Amino acid sequence: MPKGRGAALNPHNRFETIHLNRDEEWDPSLDPAPKTVFYRDHTKSILSYNDSPDVGFNTGLNPYRGCEHGCVYCFARPTHEYLSFSSGLDFESRILVKEKAPELLRREFQKKKYQPQPIALSGNTDCYQPVERRLKITRRCLEVLAEFRHPVAIITKNRLIERDIDLLKELAQYQCISTFVSVTTLDRTLARKMEPRASTPEDRLHAIRALSAAGIPVGVLVAPVVPGLTDEEIPAILKAAREAGAERAGYIMLRLPFAVKDLFEAWLEEHFPLKKEKILHRIREIRGGKLNDPNFKSRMHGHGPFAASIRNLFSVYLNKYRFPADTAGLTTAHFKRPEEQMRLF
Repeated sequence: MPKGRGAALNPHNRFETIHLNRDEEWDPSLDPAPKTVFYRDHTKSILSYNDSPDVGFNTGLNPYRGCEHGCVYCFARPTHEYLSFSSGLDFESRILVKEKAPELLRREFQKKKYQPQPIALSGNTDCYQPVERRLKITRRCLEVLAEFRHPVAIITKNRLIERDIDLLKELAQYQCISTFVSVTTLDRTLARKMEPRASTPEDRLHAIRALSAAGIPVGVLVAPVVPGLTDEEIPAILKAAREAGAERAGYIMLRLPFAVKDLFEAWLEEHFPLKKEKILHRIREIRGGKLNDPNFKSRMHGHGPFAASIRNLFSVYLNKYRFPADTAGLTTAHFKRPEEQMRLF
Protein backbone atom coordinates (compact mmCIF):
# COMPACT_ATOMS: atom_id res chain seq x y z
CA MET A 1 0.00 0.00 0.00
CA PRO A 2 1.58 3.34 -1.03
CA LYS A 3 2.26 5.42 2.09
CA GLY A 4 -0.41 8.02 2.80
CA ARG A 5 -2.82 6.67 0.18
CA GLY A 6 -6.12 4.85 0.54
CA ALA A 7 -5.99 2.91 -2.72
CA ALA A 8 -3.21 0.49 -3.57
CA LEU A 9 -3.64 0.57 -7.32
CA ASN A 10 -5.25 2.15 -10.36
CA PRO A 11 -8.02 -0.17 -11.59
CA HIS A 12 -9.15 -0.16 -15.20
CA ASN A 13 -11.27 2.80 -16.29
CA ARG A 14 -14.57 1.35 -17.52
CA PHE A 15 -14.75 3.94 -20.32
CA GLU A 16 -11.26 3.29 -21.73
CA THR A 17 -10.37 0.54 -24.21
CA ILE A 18 -6.65 0.51 -23.38
CA HIS A 19 -5.31 -0.36 -19.95
CA LEU A 20 -2.14 -1.61 -18.29
CA ASN A 21 -1.81 -5.29 -17.38
CA ARG A 22 0.78 -5.84 -14.65
CA ASP A 23 3.03 -8.87 -14.61
CA GLU A 24 1.82 -11.54 -12.20
CA GLU A 25 5.01 -11.12 -10.17
CA TRP A 26 4.57 -7.36 -9.80
CA ASP A 27 4.55 -6.21 -6.19
CA PRO A 28 2.47 -3.00 -5.75
CA SER A 29 4.19 -2.29 -2.43
CA LEU A 30 7.42 -1.54 -4.32
CA ASP A 31 5.85 1.39 -6.19
CA PRO A 32 6.48 4.77 -4.55
CA ALA A 33 3.46 6.75 -3.40
CA PRO A 34 2.52 9.11 -6.23
CA LYS A 35 2.84 12.83 -5.60
CA THR A 36 -0.32 14.88 -5.83
CA VAL A 37 -0.68 16.81 -9.07
CA PHE A 38 -3.15 19.69 -9.44
CA TYR A 39 -4.81 20.66 -12.71
CA ARG A 40 -6.81 23.75 -13.59
CA ASP A 41 -10.45 22.94 -14.27
CA HIS A 42 -11.73 25.37 -16.91
CA THR A 43 -15.39 24.63 -16.32
CA LYS A 44 -17.78 27.37 -17.42
CA SER A 45 -20.55 26.54 -14.96
CA ILE A 46 -20.25 25.83 -11.25
CA LEU A 47 -23.60 24.49 -10.01
CA SER A 48 -24.64 20.89 -10.64
CA TYR A 49 -28.20 19.61 -10.37
CA ASN A 50 -29.64 16.19 -9.56
CA ASP A 51 -33.09 14.68 -9.21
CA SER A 52 -32.13 11.72 -7.01
CA PRO A 53 -34.93 11.26 -4.45
CA ASP A 54 -32.59 9.98 -1.71
CA VAL A 55 -29.83 12.61 -1.77
CA GLY A 56 -31.49 15.39 0.21
CA PHE A 57 -30.47 18.28 -2.02
CA ASN A 58 -31.00 19.28 -5.65
CA THR A 59 -28.07 21.64 -6.18
CA GLY A 60 -24.38 21.01 -5.55
CA LEU A 61 -21.20 23.06 -5.63
CA ASN A 62 -17.88 21.23 -5.94
CA PRO A 63 -14.71 23.38 -5.94
CA TYR A 64 -12.55 20.29 -6.52
CA ARG A 65 -12.74 17.10 -8.56
CA GLY A 66 -10.94 14.21 -6.96
CA CYS A 67 -10.03 14.24 -3.27
CA GLU A 68 -6.66 13.98 -1.57
CA HIS A 69 -8.23 12.62 1.63
CA GLY A 70 -7.93 9.24 -0.08
CA CYS A 71 -10.84 7.50 1.68
CA VAL A 72 -10.76 4.01 0.22
CA TYR A 73 -14.55 3.61 0.32
CA CYS A 74 -15.42 6.93 -1.37
CA PHE A 75 -18.50 6.59 -3.59
CA ALA A 76 -17.26 9.54 -5.70
CA ARG A 77 -14.19 7.71 -6.99
CA PRO A 78 -15.88 6.48 -10.22
CA THR A 79 -16.60 10.09 -11.26
CA HIS A 80 -12.89 10.45 -12.01
CA GLU A 81 -13.32 7.98 -14.84
CA TYR A 82 -15.27 10.62 -16.78
CA LEU A 83 -11.96 12.54 -16.90
CA SER A 84 -10.05 9.54 -18.33
CA PHE A 85 -8.45 8.91 -14.93
CA SER A 86 -8.76 5.88 -12.66
CA SER A 87 -10.95 5.50 -9.58
CA GLY A 88 -7.88 4.39 -7.64
CA LEU A 89 -4.70 6.33 -6.98
CA ASP A 90 -5.58 8.85 -9.69
CA PHE A 91 -8.66 9.96 -7.74
CA GLU A 92 -6.59 10.98 -4.72
CA SER A 93 -3.43 12.18 -6.49
CA ARG A 94 -4.75 13.99 -9.60
CA ILE A 95 -6.96 16.81 -8.38
CA LEU A 96 -8.80 19.24 -10.63
CA VAL A 97 -9.12 22.72 -9.15
CA LYS A 98 -11.92 25.12 -10.08
CA GLU A 99 -10.07 28.39 -9.51
CA LYS A 100 -12.89 30.48 -10.95
CA ALA A 101 -15.59 28.89 -8.79
CA PRO A 102 -16.33 32.05 -6.74
CA GLU A 103 -16.61 34.23 -9.86
CA LEU A 104 -18.84 31.66 -11.59
CA LEU A 105 -21.03 31.43 -8.49
CA ARG A 106 -21.45 35.19 -8.33
CA ARG A 107 -22.35 35.29 -12.02
CA GLU A 108 -24.98 32.59 -11.47
CA PHE A 109 -26.59 34.44 -8.55
CA GLN A 110 -26.75 37.67 -10.54
CA LYS A 111 -28.87 36.12 -13.27
CA LYS A 112 -32.45 37.39 -13.02
CA LYS A 113 -33.81 33.94 -13.81
CA TYR A 114 -31.86 32.32 -10.97
CA GLN A 115 -34.13 30.91 -8.26
CA PRO A 116 -32.29 30.38 -4.94
CA GLN A 117 -32.45 27.00 -3.25
CA PRO A 118 -30.12 25.36 -0.69
CA ILE A 119 -26.76 24.38 -2.15
CA ALA A 120 -24.72 21.40 -0.94
CA LEU A 121 -21.02 22.21 -0.56
CA SER A 122 -19.81 19.70 -1.62
CA GLY A 123 -22.12 17.02 -2.91
CA ASN A 124 -19.28 14.93 -4.29
CA THR A 125 -15.72 15.50 -3.02
CA ASP A 126 -14.72 17.29 0.20
CA CYS A 127 -14.59 21.08 -0.12
CA TYR A 128 -12.08 21.22 2.76
CA GLN A 129 -9.51 18.78 1.46
CA PRO A 130 -5.84 19.63 2.23
CA VAL A 131 -5.13 21.96 -0.72
CA GLU A 132 -8.01 24.24 0.37
CA ARG A 133 -5.76 25.52 3.15
CA ARG A 134 -3.60 27.14 0.49
CA LEU A 135 -6.04 27.92 -2.35
CA LYS A 136 -9.02 29.10 -0.24
CA ILE A 137 -11.52 28.47 -3.05
CA THR A 138 -14.18 27.21 -0.63
CA ARG A 139 -13.67 30.25 1.57
CA ARG A 140 -14.09 32.60 -1.39
CA CYS A 141 -17.28 30.75 -2.37
CA LEU A 142 -18.56 31.22 1.19
CA GLU A 143 -17.85 34.93 0.89
CA VAL A 144 -20.13 35.06 -2.15
CA LEU A 145 -22.80 32.99 -0.39
CA ALA A 146 -22.69 35.31 2.62
CA GLU A 147 -22.88 38.41 0.43
CA PHE A 148 -26.04 37.11 -1.25
CA ARG A 149 -27.39 35.54 1.96
CA HIS A 150 -27.76 32.29 0.09
CA PRO A 151 -28.46 29.05 2.05
CA VAL A 152 -25.76 26.38 1.98
CA ALA A 153 -25.21 23.00 3.63
CA ILE A 154 -21.65 21.77 4.20
CA ILE A 155 -20.46 18.20 4.72
CA THR A 156 -16.79 17.65 5.57
CA LYS A 157 -14.40 15.44 7.46
CA ASN A 158 -11.73 18.11 7.81
CA ARG A 159 -11.17 20.36 10.81
CA LEU A 160 -10.22 23.13 8.39
CA ILE A 161 -13.88 24.20 8.43
CA GLU A 162 -13.04 25.99 11.71
CA ARG A 163 -11.04 28.55 9.71
CA ASP A 164 -14.26 29.89 8.17
CA ILE A 165 -16.32 30.23 11.32
CA ASP A 166 -16.51 34.00 10.80
CA LEU A 167 -18.34 33.53 7.49
CA LEU A 168 -20.47 30.69 8.83
CA LYS A 169 -21.61 32.89 11.74
CA GLU A 170 -22.62 35.57 9.25
CA LEU A 171 -24.69 33.02 7.30
CA ALA A 172 -26.21 31.72 10.54
CA GLN A 173 -27.72 35.15 11.23
CA TYR A 174 -30.02 34.59 8.24
CA GLN A 175 -30.68 30.87 8.79
CA CYS A 176 -28.52 30.15 5.74
CA ILE A 177 -26.06 27.56 7.05
CA SER A 178 -26.16 23.90 7.99
CA THR A 179 -23.01 21.90 8.71
CA PHE A 180 -22.32 18.21 9.11
CA VAL A 181 -19.03 16.67 10.16
CA SER A 182 -18.53 13.10 8.97
CA VAL A 183 -17.22 10.68 11.61
CA THR A 184 -16.66 7.11 10.42
CA THR A 185 -14.81 5.74 13.43
CA LEU A 186 -13.34 6.92 16.73
CA ASP A 187 -10.39 4.55 16.30
CA ARG A 188 -7.50 6.75 15.18
CA THR A 189 -5.48 3.82 13.82
CA LEU A 190 -8.40 2.55 11.73
CA ALA A 191 -9.17 6.07 10.49
CA ARG A 192 -5.60 6.54 9.31
CA LYS A 193 -5.80 3.31 7.31
CA MET A 194 -9.24 4.02 5.88
CA GLU A 195 -9.07 7.82 5.45
CA PRO A 196 -5.32 8.51 5.31
CA ARG A 197 -5.31 12.28 4.73
CA ALA A 198 -8.52 13.33 6.45
CA SER A 199 -8.58 14.90 9.91
CA THR A 200 -8.30 12.54 12.87
CA PRO A 201 -11.48 11.56 14.75
CA GLU A 202 -10.39 13.82 17.63
CA ASP A 203 -10.01 16.78 15.29
CA ARG A 204 -13.44 16.20 13.78
CA LEU A 205 -15.02 16.23 17.22
CA HIS A 206 -13.06 19.42 17.91
CA ALA A 207 -14.63 20.94 14.78
CA ILE A 208 -18.12 20.00 16.01
CA ARG A 209 -17.34 21.59 19.36
CA ALA A 210 -16.01 24.79 17.75
CA LEU A 211 -18.96 25.14 15.38
CA SER A 212 -21.47 24.54 18.17
CA ALA A 213 -19.76 27.06 20.45
CA ALA A 214 -19.98 29.65 17.67
CA GLY A 215 -23.74 29.15 17.34
CA ILE A 216 -23.50 27.44 13.97
CA PRO A 217 -25.98 24.57 13.38
CA VAL A 218 -23.89 21.40 13.31
CA GLY A 219 -24.62 17.70 13.08
CA VAL A 220 -22.71 14.46 12.80
CA LEU A 221 -22.90 12.13 9.83
CA VAL A 222 -21.90 8.56 10.68
CA ALA A 223 -20.82 7.71 7.18
CA PRO A 224 -20.20 5.29 5.89
CA VAL A 225 -21.19 2.58 8.31
CA VAL A 226 -19.03 -0.41 7.35
CA PRO A 227 -20.94 -3.59 8.28
CA GLY A 228 -18.82 -5.90 10.38
CA LEU A 229 -16.14 -3.26 10.96
CA THR A 230 -17.53 0.04 12.27
CA ASP A 231 -21.23 -0.59 12.95
CA GLU A 232 -20.55 -1.37 16.61
CA GLU A 233 -19.17 2.15 17.04
CA ILE A 234 -22.49 3.89 16.30
CA PRO A 235 -23.42 4.38 20.00
CA ALA A 236 -19.97 5.73 20.89
CA ILE A 237 -19.85 8.10 17.91
CA LEU A 238 -23.30 9.50 18.69
CA LYS A 239 -22.38 9.96 22.35
CA ALA A 240 -19.10 11.74 21.54
CA ALA A 241 -20.72 13.96 18.90
CA ARG A 242 -23.62 14.93 21.16
CA GLU A 243 -21.25 15.80 23.99
CA ALA A 244 -19.32 17.97 21.51
CA GLY A 245 -22.51 19.85 20.63
CA ALA A 246 -23.97 18.10 17.60
CA GLU A 247 -27.68 18.86 17.25
CA ARG A 248 -28.49 16.43 14.45
CA ALA A 249 -27.29 13.03 13.29
CA GLY A 250 -27.61 10.82 10.27
CA TYR A 251 -25.94 7.76 8.82
CA ILE A 252 -25.26 6.18 5.43
CA MET A 253 -24.37 2.54 4.83
CA LEU A 254 -21.27 1.71 2.82
CA ARG A 255 -21.76 1.99 -0.94
CA LEU A 256 -19.34 0.29 -3.35
CA PRO A 257 -20.17 1.38 -6.92
CA PHE A 258 -18.16 0.17 -9.92
CA ALA A 259 -14.38 -0.05 -9.27
CA VAL A 260 -14.75 0.90 -5.59
CA LYS A 261 -15.72 -2.74 -4.93
CA ASP A 262 -12.31 -3.97 -6.10
CA LEU A 263 -10.45 -1.23 -4.25
CA PHE A 264 -12.25 -2.01 -1.02
CA GLU A 265 -11.67 -5.75 -1.32
CA ALA A 266 -7.94 -5.13 -1.91
CA TRP A 267 -7.87 -2.81 1.11
CA LEU A 268 -9.50 -5.47 3.30
CA GLU A 269 -6.98 -8.05 2.11
CA GLU A 270 -4.16 -5.67 3.05
CA HIS A 271 -5.40 -4.53 6.44
CA PHE A 272 -8.01 -7.04 7.67
CA PRO A 273 -7.43 -10.37 5.92
CA LEU A 274 -9.00 -12.37 8.75
CA LYS A 275 -12.13 -10.20 8.82
CA LYS A 276 -12.42 -9.79 5.07
CA GLU A 277 -14.97 -12.51 4.35
CA LYS A 278 -17.11 -11.58 7.36
CA ILE A 279 -17.26 -7.94 6.26
CA LEU A 280 -18.01 -8.80 2.64
CA HIS A 281 -20.72 -11.22 3.78
CA ARG A 282 -22.35 -8.49 5.86
CA ILE A 283 -22.25 -6.08 2.92
CA ARG A 284 -23.92 -8.64 0.66
CA GLU A 285 -26.47 -9.27 3.40
CA ILE A 286 -27.71 -5.66 3.23
CA ARG A 287 -27.28 -5.35 -0.55
CA GLY A 288 -29.44 -8.21 -1.79
CA GLY A 289 -26.52 -10.61 -2.20
CA LYS A 290 -24.30 -8.12 -4.05
CA LEU A 291 -21.59 -5.70 -2.99
CA ASN A 292 -23.50 -2.71 -4.34
CA ASP A 293 -27.14 -1.75 -4.66
CA PRO A 294 -27.90 1.35 -6.81
CA ASN A 295 -31.62 1.31 -5.99
CA PHE A 296 -32.77 4.73 -4.76
CA LYS A 297 -35.02 3.12 -2.15
CA SER A 298 -32.27 1.15 -0.45
CA ARG A 299 -28.80 2.34 -1.45
CA MET A 300 -28.33 4.75 1.47
CA HIS A 301 -29.38 2.44 4.31
CA GLY A 302 -29.57 -1.07 2.85
CA HIS A 303 -32.36 -3.57 3.41
CA GLY A 304 -32.93 -6.85 5.20
CA PRO A 305 -32.67 -7.91 8.88
CA PHE A 306 -29.13 -6.65 9.47
CA ALA A 307 -29.87 -3.26 7.91
CA ALA A 308 -32.98 -3.04 10.08
CA SER A 309 -30.94 -3.77 13.21
CA ILE A 310 -28.56 -0.92 12.32
CA ARG A 311 -31.51 1.40 11.77
CA ASN A 312 -33.00 0.45 15.15
CA LEU A 313 -29.65 0.80 16.91
CA PHE A 314 -29.23 4.29 15.49
CA SER A 315 -32.72 5.30 16.52
CA VAL A 316 -32.30 4.01 20.09
CA TYR A 317 -29.13 6.01 20.66
CA LEU A 318 -30.50 9.13 19.03
CA ASN A 319 -33.14 9.07 21.74
CA LYS A 320 -30.74 8.06 24.50
CA TYR A 321 -28.43 10.99 23.86
CA ARG A 322 -31.36 13.35 23.30
CA PHE A 323 -30.67 14.66 19.86
CA PRO A 324 -33.36 17.31 19.16
CA ALA A 325 -36.30 15.90 17.22
CA ASP A 326 -36.73 19.01 15.07
CA THR A 327 -34.31 21.73 14.02
CA ALA A 328 -34.86 24.81 11.92
CA GLY A 329 -34.18 24.31 8.22
CA LEU A 330 -32.51 26.58 5.70
CA THR A 331 -34.39 29.49 4.18
CA THR A 332 -34.09 31.57 1.01
CA ALA A 333 -36.18 34.39 2.52
CA HIS A 334 -33.17 36.67 3.01
CA PHE A 335 -31.59 36.18 -0.42
CA LYS A 336 -30.56 39.48 -1.98
CA ARG A 337 -28.55 40.72 -4.93
CA PRO A 338 -26.16 43.49 -3.88
CA GLU A 339 -27.05 45.71 -6.86
CA GLU A 340 -30.72 45.57 -5.84
CA GLN A 341 -29.76 46.96 -2.46
CA MET A 342 -27.91 49.84 -4.15
CA ARG A 343 -31.00 50.83 -6.12
CA LEU A 344 -32.67 51.86 -2.83
CA PHE A 345 -30.27 54.78 -2.68
